[in-house]
Amino acid sequence: MAGKFNWTRFADVNLSDEFFNSLKNDYIEFTEWFERKAREGEQALVFQENNAIGAFIYLKDEKEEIQLQDKTLPVKHRMKIGTLKLSEKIRNIRLGEGAIGVALWRWRESCAEEIYLTVFESHTQLIALIEKFGFIMSGKNKRGECVYIKNRKQINYENPYKSFPFINPKFSRAGLLPIEEQFHDKLFPYSELQGNVSALEEAVAGNGISKIYIATPSSGISYQIGEPLCIYRKYNGPNKGFRSVVTSYATVTHIEVIKNQGYANCSVEKFIELCGNKTIFDEQILSGVYNRPNVVMIEMVYNGYFGAGNNVNFFALKNNNLFEDYPYNIQYTKEQFETILKIGRVNVLLFTPYI
Repeated sequence: MAGKFNWTRFADVNLSDEFFNSLKNDYIEFTEWFERKAREGEQALVFQENNAIGAFIYLKDEKEEIQLQDKTLPVKHRMKIGTLKLSEKIRNIRLGEGAIGVALWRWRESCAEEIYLTVFESHTQLIALIEKFGFIMSGKNKRGECVYIKNRKQINYENPYKSFPFINPKFSRAGLLPIEEQFHDKLFPYSELQGNVSALEEAVAGNGISKIYIATPSSGISYQIGEPLCIYRKYNGPNKGFRSVVTSYATVTHIEVIKNQGYANCSVEKFIELCGNKTIFDEQILSGVYNRPNVVMIEMVYNGYFGAGNNVNFFALKNNNLFEDYPYNIQYTKEQFETILKIGRVNVLLFTPYI
């Protein structure tokens, strides 16, 4: 995928691109609205490839009523996803998931109680995507669009996607996932972008928030679905104690034991198929990994990052009794996980959504 997401001024976006034709057909006032946003200096998160637009998302804060066909939703502080569209050409790429992830991250950082968007029933793929992330239909507006809302006081903790970007506050333990530096920086390249939130959001949108890492532990692992993981960048050069660091945190969504003590639970072809496009390993590397005696596929959803300057190094972990075993075997209590977040200057309330 050669294209890239960028925060772009409306004034610098080509409104004549065929990408916008369906929006112009659905909304008579779209061109006028777009031109007004351009005059106001507004920005959108835009994916472009070969000078063609592939995705577009616009966010704004609101404090007003929402008029539905059968009721009126009261005034609340809301974040509105004013426009979210993906090109037919890229629907198999995880750009929609990444864009939704960025929107939900921004919502978490805001004081808004709700985040919402409107969508016509015919856009079934988009509806499936937002329902995956916990948006609930509240009714239809006067235009006939479905109004989907997510309320931070009513988070569904059925699975880590529905609760994203929040972590279920009732978790009882967490883990530490060690990843060699060269693999970490491909899977989580934006964890090192110090102070540049826009660049990080652009990278997240382009890379998606679902991650797959292929672990090859010397024995088994103790991770469980639904529990948080601290992502540990394992550095093998000089000054390991300072440069091996926890950079970010995620939630386990799926675990697949591919091989256990040399016994294979699936073929190498099935293994590669399971990995799909969410891992940084190509087929050649995956085939080599498959020859290891213990192979575990760990799928996770990326909840947040510390950022360069706030990463928690080995010595900080060791001095706080947070690195007392082989990484795959470490099991943190909820309190210990919160301690790591606090050392990394992350507000622990970020995974407790109540305001």
